[in-house]
Amino acid sequence: MKSLKDYKVWELDDLPQGRKPISCKWAFKAKLDSQGRVHTYKARLVARGFSQKYSEDYDETFAPVVKHDTIRVLFAVAAARRLHVRHLDVKCAYLNGNLEEELYMEQPQGFVEPGKESK
Repeated sequence: MKSLKDYKVWELDDLPQGRKPISCKWAFKAKLDSQGRVHTYKARLVARGFSQKYSEDYDETFAPVVKHDTIRVLFAVAAARRLHVRHLDVKCAYLNGNLEEELYMEQPQGFVEPGKESK
């Protein structure tokens, strides 16, 4: 929740007439160490977007991922030219994008702001 607030992912607002909010839920995961013991717990908030309708709530869907063949070619070229390959991980990368359309989502369970329950 701290990352969501730090990146100002949302703002509380009144729901416009005729709009239906997207529901959300928590997804939990326990990360295990090499002995199979719980190392850390992870939680993420997911929008339940299956209630959205094409051309009404969104126009297109895509996921910016790299194909495995592209990675293989990159490694082959780097090896042939004796280059070093480096990678990086963008923390909370999915929070850095901007949406063109306005989306309305219910407040997450356990984090409803007092006095703003209907927003």
